Amino acid sequence: QVPLVESGGGLVHTGESLRLSCAASSPTSRVNAAAWFRQAPGKEREFVAALTLSGSTYYIADSVEGRFTIFRNNTGDTLDLRMHVLKPEDTAVYYCAGSSRTFIGRGEYQKSTTYDYWGQGTQVTVSS
Repeated sequence: QVPLVESGGGLVHTGESLRLSCAASSPTSRVNAAAWFRQAPGKEREFVAALTLSGSTYYIADSVEGRFTIFRNNTGDTLDLRMHVLKPEDTAVYYCAGSSRTFIGRGEYQKSTTYDYWGQGTQVTVSS
């Protein structure tokens, strides 16, 4: 197992920004891609953004395109999600996920079943 730990959630107002971080508590040599998902109360978990750990490919959900950015930090120790112009509809628990798959097909990065490691989640609340 590669336990993942999210941090950086909190309560913000509409239009403000937050930066979430995801760190692995053990070496990530078995993780080839990582992603952020979110789940709002009463809704299904939805894809937010994904990144191959080589950094060569990334995907962003249409709902956050232009406002959210996914990247690895300078030392490569964390997978970060930078969120700008936050809206009340962004309120959710945000989960970090990692995949050990060596091949991920087109369209599969957005599926939660692609990922075999998950964090506990961090709450993001955006007040209007």
